[in-house]
Amino acid sequence: MKIFLFLLYPFALLYALVLLLRNKAYDWGLLKSKQFDVPVISVGNLSMGGTGKTPHVEYLIKLLKGDHKPVVISRGYKRKSRGFVMAAPGSTSVDIGDEPLQIHRKFPEITVAVDGNRVRGINRLLQERPATDVILLDDAFQHRAVKPGLSILLTDFHNLYAEDFPVPVGTLREFRNGAHRADIIIVTKSGRTLSPITVRRITDLLKPRPHQQLFFSYISYGPLTPLPGSSAQLPAEKVSSVLLFAGIANIYPLQDHVVSLSNYQEIMEFGDHHRYTEKDYQKIRKGFENLFIKNKIIITTEKDAMRIAIPQIPELLADLPVFYIPIEIKIHTEFRKNFNEQIRNYVRSNSGNSSISPQQNHR
Repeated sequence: MKIFLFLLYPFALLYALVLLLRNKAYDWGLLKSKQFDVPVISVGNLSMGGTGKTPHVEYLIKLLKGDHKPVVISRGYKRKSRGFVMAAPGSTSVDIGDEPLQIHRKFPEITVAVDGNRVRGINRLLQERPATDVILLDDAFQHRAVKPGLSILLTDFHNLYAEDFPVPVGTLREFRNGAHRADIIIVTKSGRTLSPITVRRITDLLKPRPHQQLFFSYISYGPLTPLPGSSAQLPAEKVSSVLLFAGIANIYPLQDHVVSLSNYQEIMEFGDHHRYTEKDYQKIRKGFENLFIKNKIIITTEKDAMRIAIPQIPELLADLPVFYIPIEIKIHTEFRKNFNEQIRNYVRSNSGNSSISPQQNHR
């Protein structure tokens, strides 16, 4: 295996060099970055996925929506539609993608749109929603055509970009030094308890620059929720067995959580953003039937629920006890006030003008 990875290094280097040249073209002004008059906050990562971008966007929505009118724009990964699409009450993951749909269903009062061309998408949003006073870009760290006023970079506690390599050797989309473009770095999926020793160790690994602030977040799980359209009810006593299936980049945090809910777990993994078929539903049903315990349920992720149960639950799963677990992220207590204030201050100080906050001088 090590020999195979060694053989892939030239390809990883070539891939990263191409992206490095592209980034330099933006840095040197050979390629243009559009700057908007309203505050723009970008949330993204250096890796191929699985750092928790969407829950962090949801955190920002909850933080800002009381005093501001935020809108969210994403590319709508793996949707079947083209161009600019605004989420509507009847939207499905086919129309806008699973992650934008999740945001739309959680925050129906917030405008959510998708467009692979973020500049065009933002222009359309500002035309359609002129009262907008902050734009949240989901998964946009590599989207240099838009110059955000505040850039948030996420990195997985268990797979820090400082210890990773470009694809195909590792999971990075570009060289790790691309992290210098971020104003805020959040280490995601850390434990609920965070020791000062751990903070120091990771700070030493990531080596944030003087203009950057480092924060830590963790996942908070909600109660088991029946799949939309399902009449499933939880057993009265603790579940004995769980069939867990998911099509996400990193299933390990959910696996750890499900261990606390049951005595036995059967895991069924699909690719990230997997588009489920009838064959998949048959496989899930068979896996559930093969669990020779009466007190059993099926669990999936909130993101998978968006792909499965919208607009309606598949017939093959309709009579089964299928649940999803909603999640939200929390910034660790010792960092929360500082993080919230930095976000609010940026939006307040940049609303209604085109100026960029001082920390943007490095870009």
